Amino acid sequence: MIVLGIETSCDETSIGIIEDNKILVNEIFSQKIHSEYGGVVPEIASRAHLQKILPLLNDALNKSSLTLKDIDLISSTAGPGLIGALIVGYCFGNGLSLSIDVPFVPVNHIDGHLYSVFLENDKIDFPYIALLVSGGNTSLFLIEDFYKIKQLGNTLDDAAGEAFDKVGKLIGLKYPAGAEIEKLASEGSENFVDFPVASVSGKYDFSFSGLKTSVLRFIQKNFPDGISEEAKRNIAASFQKVVLEALIQKTVSAVLEYNVKNVAVVGGVASNKLLQKRLRERLQEDVKLFVPSPLLCTDNGAMIAFAGLKSYQTNYYLHSKITQPFPN
Repeated sequence: MIVLGIETSCDETSIGIIEDNKILVNEIFSQKIHSEYGGVVPEIASRAHLQKILPLLNDALNKSSLTLKDIDLISSTAGPGLIGALIVGYCFGNGLSLSIDVPFVPVNHIDGHLYSVFLENDKIDFPYIALLVSGGNTSLFLIEDFYKIKQLGNTLDDAAGEAFDKVGKLIGLKYPAGAEIEKLASEGSENFVDFPVASVSGKYDFSFSGLKTSVLRFIQKNFPDGISEEAKRNIAASFQKVVLEALIQKTVSAVLEYNVKNVAVVGGVASNKLLQKRLRERLQEDVKLFVPSPLLCTDNGAMIAFAGLKSYQTNYYLHSKITQPFPN
């Protein structure tokens, strides 16, 4: 079955085409313009999606040597995300499905990330613990089967990726700052400052807004006249250490409690090499760790196509409450 997936939840416009779990093409346009504003501007994002979505579709069809007549199913991200951006992809996909008379399946963006590991590796078995960590979400899940998902915990405020971006701004980095903080941290000292870890009531919940505030106050107190390059590296390393420890500690605890042998880390922050390394070190040897390639960690149409395919095959879409775009 050939499925076309459309992703426009934030600042990536993407068209992916898959056949079963094989990626035929995965076109992604990242809107670099937002770096000028220090974050995503919703109106600009929506307009960029409008401009890019049809050219991306044409590119995807050309690169896969397919036509619209070859498409069996269309799925679009319905949420969560920026409502204006979501409407662009949702309406485009729905209209396209009507024009070529194929089923249309709205998809939860989070489900796309949770199942993204299957696009590169069919050796992951149910059940598995999934850590979703990105700029918009930080959550922990128990995945028992396709569309049999139990959310164990969630961020109570900022997502981890959002904290990376905001702390990056505090030390003079452009948006998005995650990769640059990781690079700076690799050259800094984790023991430069002991930033506090927020205490939360939920066993598997997260909180990063207090950490962000602690970094701000530390900088204001100790570097009122500007931060040296060495201090930037050390602050980045100390900050990253706290975030990764929170993510790893709760993931390992969930693995032990639910006695699973497979773990997936998905979302943009999953590309962090130190996160992967330290989580692998903390997991028992018989527990397998799966992380998508960087292209599949970011928002992309292929993962939406796969989530839509599984929704269709399991008939989940028939009773899903997702009937229109919904924001964060």
